Amino acid sequence: MAQLRKSARKSARKSAGRRKNLLIELGTEELPPKALKNLAQSFAQNFFDGLVMSGVAENKPNQYKYYATPRRLAVWVKGVSPKQPDQIEQRTGPTVAAAFDHQGNPTAAAQGFAKSCDVPVSRLKKRVSDKGAWLVFENKVKGKNLNVLVTQCLNDSIKALPIPKRMRWGNNDVEFVRPVHWLLALYGSDLIRTEALGLKANRFTRGHRFHCSGTLKIPSADRYLNTLKLNGFVIADYQTRQLMIVKQITRLAKKANAQAVIGQNLLDQVTGLVEWPMASLGEFDQKYLKLPKEVLVATMVDHQKYFHITNQKGKLMPLFVSVSNIKSKTPKRVRQGNERVLRARLADAEFFWNTDQKVKLHDRVDSLKGVLFHHQLGSIYDKTIRVGRLAGVIATKLNIDKKGVQRAARLCKADLVTDLVGEFPQLQGTIGKYYATKQGEDKHVADAIDGHYKPRYANDKLPSTPLAQCVALADRIDSLMGIFAAAEAPTGDKDPFALRRAALGVLRIIIERKLDLDLFELLSRAMKQYVNSDLKNIDTSNAVIDQVFEFTSERLKGYFQAQGFSAEEIASVQACKPTKPLDFANRLQAVSHFFSKRRAAAESLASANKRIANILTQANLDNDIKFNNKLMTAHAERQLATGVETISKEVKGYFITNQYDKGFDKLSALKAPVDKFFDEVMVMHDDPAIKNNRLALLIKIRQLFLGVADISRIRIETGNIQGDCNGE
Repeated sequence: MAQLRKSARKSARKSAGRRKNLLIELGTEELPPKALKNLAQSFAQNFFDGLVMSGVAENKPNQYKYYATPRRLAVWVKGVSPKQPDQIEQRTGPTVAAAFDHQGNPTAAAQGFAKSCDVPVSRLKKRVSDKGAWLVFENKVKGKNLNVLVTQCLNDSIKALPIPKRMRWGNNDVEFVRPVHWLLALYGSDLIRTEALGLKANRFTRGHRFHCSGTLKIPSADRYLNTLKLNGFVIADYQTRQLMIVKQITRLAKKANAQAVIGQNLLDQVTGLVEWPMASLGEFDQKYLKLPKEVLVATMVDHQKYFHITNQKGKLMPLFVSVSNIKSKTPKRVRQGNERVLRARLADAEFFWNTDQKVKLHDRVDSLKGVLFHHQLGSIYDKTIRVGRLAGVIATKLNIDKKGVQRAARLCKADLVTDLVGEFPQLQGTIGKYYATKQGEDKHVADAIDGHYKPRYANDKLPSTPLAQCVALADRIDSLMGIFAAAEAPTGDKDPFALRRAALGVLRIIIERKLDLDLFELLSRAMKQYVNSDLKNIDTSNAVIDQVFEFTSERLKGYFQAQGFSAEEIASVQACKPTKPLDFANRLQAVSHFFSKRRAAAESLASANKRIANILTQANLDNDIKFNNKLMTAHAERQLATGVETISKEVKGYFITNQYDKGFDKLSALKAPVDKFFDEVMVMHDDPAIKNNRLALLIKIRQLFLGVADISRIRIETGNIQGDCNGE
């Protein structure tokens, strides 16, 4: 066996000396620009990982690169061996004791194992370890050549691509994100005989769709980029092309004594749309600057994929930069064409802006009856009524202007039936705020129309005003309760109604805006509206309320872990099931502070709580059992009881007022008497009365700590303290 392994290593070293660079390219129809970068990175990573697993590529940094343009996905891998090293396969059979009888003859087990390996028993070897001895079969497997491995890795990486919906083309049975027209595979300067997606590999690629007719021959893997650039008008390297775009845009903006706003999402899209980027500076009529900035930006960025320009103070200028995929002989005509298209878009936006304002927002509310929210939950109008009622409840609890909140709730969705939001759906709320302001609505009401949509995405800003916070909470809670009642809760990675985001938004608003609200109570009030409605085929049972509360509470773990709290600290608070998110945050902060600032006491008391929990579980005693001072017999028992009695009222007072840090500080005084109690007192006394009385004392201690968290869930492994000790 050692000789075989030595031979395999020698073969691997020999083949390593002939390593060459490898290139694979898939040529396609235009790929989705938003998905291009992710597709290219996944394709390259999967292919490289396959080569590493096969033993022909080294798993080192910078060993591979991905290339991507609208018409191609490619991967270049450094130093690939031409052949897989020979492998030693080892199968383990029965133990030696079971394989041979007392006379040393092979048993049926040994013979059966040998037969399954297609060898005589004499070919089997023994493997001895500390755990015993087994029969093993070792077989030398000849390594596969690179052609075979590339075919396998290529097809596996294609199958693993994150493509939500694949397509077919022609008469083929193969599927991909877009039709594939060519496959290039080079090992150094040699062609690799491989195939994928119904295509056989060759050494030809295609250049720019307009600047390069016919095919291009690639001499070697290392001359791929230069050949495409010099002869094909293609910048295949994604990062290089993106950097070119940024430099061109920045240079043009600088010439105009301005600066371009280069958003990463737009930049990625534009990089995915061009192979030979050529930027040009355009302008539009200054009269359109009277439109809301958000409308202008949405027109340029979302509709036209243009980069907008601001002056040094950040004010929008009547300029833009477009990036085309062609080197025109008449760039002026390209610029004028872009300006003409944008002018038409802005004219439409101006028309919608002026027309919409002829109808007041409050007169549009009834039109929401024709806009469906959910086929089982009614219209957007129905939802608005529910949101208004629930927002009023929240306003009352927070002592906020209820009339203003309900006005904001009534108008919060009215802009959905405006023409401008129909053209720019991403501006819902924002447009409503502008219209409300112009129509004389209260400033806080107008702010709430826009603010109630926040946070729109992860790490987005929260609604800043109390009115917006009330409406935002009511809107999300109504959606959560309604969709769950309609039996369309998220499953796996599917969340079509973005309920996970809604739940996290509820938690963030309550916690970060420090709102003293009971989430379970709000969910119950939201469900009550569905109970009293005439909606059919929805589940309005208490089980759904519990389900939504649990679903929302689950988001707390990720939220607090992102802030540095441990999973055990979070679980210790979750065990007590607090229904107020802000209260949850205060408890968690106190637990973390207790274990960081009073480590010794926290560790000792956590271990004691674990021990107490185990004892009480084994005793299966009623928690309502009364403690009797007259039944105490041990000095340590009296000391502990006195300590508990002394601090109990004060600790409970702190907990009632949410001063959990102070409560824990007081509880730390129990460290010494608790330690002494367990050192000197036998809880499970022979006398049932004494035993039950001591258990009652432990119940009092346990309940004191459960006023904040179950710290027995925090595992301690410091010194001799173990957080998972059992019984006594």
